Amino acid sequence: MPPGLYIVATPIGNLGDISQRALDTLKGADVIACEDTRVTGVLLQRFSITTPMTPYHDHNADRVRPQLIGRLQAGAAVALVSDAGTPLISDPGYKLVRECAALGIATIPLPGPSALLAALTVAALPTDQVMFAGFLPAKSGMRKDTLMSLKTLRATLVFYEAPPRLAESLADMTAVLGLRDAAVCRELTKLHEEIRRGTLRELADAYAAEATPKGEVVVVVAGAPADQDVVDDAALDAALRSALETMSVRDAAAAVAEALNQPRRTIYARALELAKK
Repeated sequence: MPPGLYIVATPIGNLGDISQRALDTLKGADVIACEDTRVTGVLLQRFSITTPMTPYHDHNADRVRPQLIGRLQAGAAVALVSDAGTPLISDPGYKLVRECAALGIATIPLPGPSALLAALTVAALPTDQVMFAGFLPAKSGMRKDTLMSLKTLRATLVFYEAPPRLAESLADMTAVLGLRDAAVCRELTKLHEEIRRGTLRELADAYAAEATPKGEVVVVVAGAPADQDVVDDAALDAALRSALETMSVRDAAAAVAEALNQPRRTIYARALELAKK
């Protein structure tokens, strides 16, 4: 193989998703730099690949990166993989690619599986403009601050999330982003694949009422409507409660929808919820 750093996408679950080009590269490389040799070892064993591996992750990158650069400068072909999906997408590798670019070392992308793209294809939300925000902060206050900075973007928002924080994150999204359509895509391409669509509120309530889910999670959220004002959930509920004191559900929803420049059907559904409570 020609020398250089090969950015190799690997399956996010189903091993059948790996490309022939990726297999040829992993077989032909001088070394495979991977996050966890145990995880990548399963993939290599499945396809009878014996190329040596070396760990490269956030905790050892400062020490290992100069070693990899040295091998590349000496003419080696190095394959970079993550535990799953496309390297550099919420995975280590950015600094290695940046240093290779600065030194004039060839970097070759091998496209393939990505949880980000897989989720976008099934979320049933616009894909012409997309903002990938990675993992949100673990603490609610910082998480809400981050969401506030994204609130007015018209682009579809994509987040990765840890299962134990999913219900809380969806609740914070509901509080900050308001009534938006969304999808939770979990364990994509795996045996227990799950795709749930609904409003942020519906999804937040559903996961709050269930046991903590397992596996990898991607949350896709509609962007701010281009023809509507952005209204937070608390302000909407306050307006509806006030209107419901003197109006029927239908009239209250119509009045609030017009006043806040929101879709009538969505506001009516929320007004029904409040009226029942």
